[in-house]
Amino acid sequence: MPPTPLRLRQAVRGALGFLTRLPVSHDGRAWVAFQGMPLAFPVAGYVVGTLVALPLLVFTAVGAPAPVAAAATLATLYLVTGINHLDGLADCGDAAAVHTVARRREVLKDTTTGVGALAAVGIGLAGTALGLLAVARGPPADPLLGGPLAAPLRAAGLVVAAEVGAKLGMATVACLGSSITDGFGAAFTGRATPTLLVGPAVVSLPAAALTGLSPAAPVALLSALATALAVVRWARARLGGVNGDVFGAANELARLVALNAGAVAWVLA
Repeated sequence: MPPTPLRLRQAVRGALGFLTRLPVSHDGRAWVAFQGMPLAFPVAGYVVGTLVALPLLVFTAVGAPAPVAAAATLATLYLVTGINHLDGLADCGDAAAVHTVARRREVLKDTTTGVGALAAVGIGLAGTALGLLAVARGPPADPLLGGPLAAPLRAAGLVVAAEVGAKLGMATVACLGSSITDGFGAAFTGRATPTLLVGPAVVSLPAAALTGLSPAAPVALLSALATALAVVRWARARLGGVNGDVFGAANELARLVALNAGAVAWVLA
């Protein structure tokens, strides 16, 4: 049965309330609706991506240096989303540095920061920043799309597509993963099924058109999905399942790969 408009609005509000630092009320009904509707992940991705892409659009449109535009966009990203997902990447990095399933699960609960966490966060931030820098330098000229705002709009579109892809990645974890804890992960994996991934995939499809005729946005979306699938496979093999940290790691890594893959697609197309 398709979701009702009211239920969908509640689920999106729940998604924005949990996935961002936006002033959205944390209503209990919205949270419950979000748990049962994975398609709210990419819907929230459109909102987050648009907000994050604004400084990139403005700075590139006025001719600011690409590093300035990239830095402003990176700062806006974490102002909007917070660092909860980055913390998940850190915990998974620490878990990856040890050698048994039991010990990895213990590390996920450990509040100390190890070398694996530092490496994961460093690579994550550097990879995202470099991807944004590549995007900020602008796509190649398109003979069919002229005008002074054509390139900035397509660059901003790739940022939105990457964010939608990152949230599609989280929906993938929800629909395909099995939880190893009773926390955040279980709230989604307990209600989602593999067939429900069709909804997030369909909702994400319009983002493929955000770079015009360039393959950059479709490549970004597909790369994000492939990254999330790899994270789920890693979690199954190394942790025995997923938890909230795996959701966060999938989000951060899917965005990183999507930005860089999209920028490469511009060059190779």
